[in-house]
Amino acid sequence: MGVIAKQSVRGTIVTYLGIAVGIVTTFFVLTRFLTAEEIGLARVLIDASTLFIGLAQLGTSSSIIRFYPYFSSTTGNDNFKGNDHGFFFWSIVVPFIGFVIFALIYWACRVPLGAWFGDKSPLFVQYYYFVIPIAFFMLYQTIFETTSNVLMHIVLPRAVRELIVRVGLLALYLLYAFKVLSLDGFVIGLCVNYGIAALINLCYFFALQPISLRPDWQFLRENKSLVRRYLVYTGFLIVSAATTILAPTLSSFFVTAKMGLDSTGVFAIATYMAVMVSVPYRSVTAIASPQLAHAIKEQNREECSLLIRQVTRNLLLIGGFILLLIWFNIDLIFHILPNGATYATAKNVVLILGVSQLILATFTICLTALNYSRFYAFSLLLSLILTVSAILLNNYLIPLYGMEGAAMSNLLSYGLYFVLIIATVVPLCKVKIVDRTWWWGLLLLIVLFGLNTLWQACLPTLNIWIDSLLRTIVLLGGGAWIVYRSQLSPEINALLHSVFIRRK
Repeated sequence: MGVIAKQSVRGTIVTYLGIAVGIVTTFFVLTRFLTAEEIGLARVLIDASTLFIGLAQLGTSSSIIRFYPYFSSTTGNDNFKGNDHGFFFWSIVVPFIGFVIFALIYWACRVPLGAWFGDKSPLFVQYYYFVIPIAFFMLYQTIFETTSNVLMHIVLPRAVRELIVRVGLLALYLLYAFKVLSLDGFVIGLCVNYGIAALINLCYFFALQPISLRPDWQFLRENKSLVRRYLVYTGFLIVSAATTILAPTLSSFFVTAKMGLDSTGVFAIATYMAVMVSVPYRSVTAIASPQLAHAIKEQNREECSLLIRQVTRNLLLIGGFILLLIWFNIDLIFHILPNGATYATAKNVVLILGVSQLILATFTICLTALNYSRFYAFSLLLSLILTVSAILLNNYLIPLYGMEGAAMSNLLSYGLYFVLIIATVVPLCKVKIVDRTWWWGLLLLIVLFGLNTLWQACLPTLNIWIDSLLRTIVLLGGGAWIVYRSQLSPEINALLHSVFIRRK
């Protein structure tokens, strides 16, 4: 995992710098200066834009990663930096076509969507059309980030997504909080913020190496079978995206429609805490996916299995320890949070969503392997199951349990989804997903969670700061020592040695 480790570590460092900005924004700005309704508005605008770009890009992000090795190397060697034969021209044009199509659909759906949200969340209806420019800039921010990924450069695009965008959001929140911007100005500022991010990624992409945006028609004529495979795969992803992109945002939309933007704001804070669990997977999969696509192209099952096992093992441990860190200190977090009593009602939501994010982080690489294999059509059926189950569970559980019902629907639908993905990938792709050390790591996380529960039940809490600090040091420190001594992750051990132990 040399290249993967190097790029992933840098990307993760940048991501956590962004999280630090996000913590300041969430804990000390949003909850202090904005109402839950205003937080909910910003959340639902971004979620709606995320859904929009998931559909509008017409599967381009996955197509870029899967087919770049075929366009960049026609001789079967390992050259990833050769002539791309106009590949990047299509990676820009195809999503633009998709954007125009779905912008027209979104415009046409103004009346029915306005009726669904209007009763509980009229503020979203008021800013309904601002989703279109936000989505456009988010779309090309994503496209240029993906194109940089296949060129094995993830750090700066990751910095744009995780750091620069968040700094811009922090500035917007502060300007709005101190009444420099009106609510209209704040929403316009969201558009500008993502526009700047897209522009930076565009400039970086063209700075990496000479890029030609001229389509190579001769190459396409000589490789008609490759073109057909690209079109079929992209067409498949258009349908698949309608399900896989919809599912993660359903809970937010259902909470908005059924409970109002106030509840959406509380749910958004809980979601932000839980999403920290899956942060490492963004950097790891961003750099692992192109290598996995290349291994699948070469039909190297041994390399695929090794790559998948390393990713699932390391992300389980890293994500699991992050989840435990949050849960061990959850009462302290709400204690120091401005207006914490308002958001503490979502305490169990954080845990449920955190487990869901851990599943997502650990096993998304399996979905990646399925999508890049010749059995990718199976993922459409699984995506349909995910979306249908998410809709049914949200519709049933939210009226019964409120935000906890939304979190449970998220966990149950994703749990079912990844069980089915693993059951499909293992026999069809003939890869091994986990090894014995993965199960030992899972057992360790469960034991640490149980010990924390016993600690809180049996020992009195004299001071919330001291209690949280002690449990974190004793339990997580002990768990980290076990991981290191038992070498549950050779990659993590090697990384620690390279950082803390000087070579003789």
